Amino acid sequence: MGSETSALTALKAEMPLGDSESLVLASEVGQGRAVGLVLVDIVNGFCTVGAGNLAPTEPNDQIATMVEEAAKLAKMFSARNWPIFALLDTHYPGKPEPPYPPHCVIGSGEERLVPALKWLEKDPNFTVRRKDCIDGFIGSMEKDGSNVFSDWVKRNEIRVVLVVGVCTDICVLDFVCSTLSARNIGLVPPLEDVVVYARGCATHDLPVHVARNIKGALVHPQDVLHYIGLYMAKSRGARIVHKVSFD
Repeated sequence: MGSETSALTALKAEMPLGDSESLVLASEVGQGRAVGLVLVDIVNGFCTVGAGNLAPTEPNDQIATMVEEAAKLAKMFSARNWPIFALLDTHYPGKPEPPYPPHCVIGSGEERLVPALKWLEKDPNFTVRRKDCIDGFIGSMEKDGSNVFSDWVKRNEIRVVLVVGVCTDICVLDFVCSTLSARNIGLVPPLEDVVVYARGCATHDLPVHVARNIKGALVHPQDVLHYIGLYMAKSRGARIVHKVSFD
């Protein structure tokens, strides 16, 4: 843990995220900038202790905080009839996703929303896209070339998307980068800003003393990779915020 703390301290010194920024939802909407909430992979298979191969093996503060913050935001959006879009990792049996072991297989329960968000399934402003790949933007593509996420943005005239979920440096980052690229070439009008809420994101933890006993495993220090994920998202043009409030 000491080496990870030292590494994180060094990263923050050499690669600062800049000034701490907040997102005030009422201010955005008051300026005519509709906001949509995007939940990335907040499913049992990644977030519920013991739920599967890629789930935490014990309670994890960063993941618990992410789920709590995502649930708060979902309730805030739902109460105001604002649009919510969920990307849910979902795989067919026997169809691998290298380099990961089987996870979130249909019918396993791993592919379901965590208990704190399950109520959303009955919310009229809730849209779900089940994806079988890491990148949710690509996973939203249809065979006819249309994109479910892009259509959701257009239909709701969203100018700001607020992104939360897991993993910060994997599925969240890939979705954010692809969405920003698509925005830059006019594929997701009228989208203007992609905002990532730091406390509303989390990643998994695979410390070195555990990874060395797993053949082929890569070390994945949680706090360090979470920070790197946020840094990379900002370097691609996302806004990173550390607080979200209504007013």
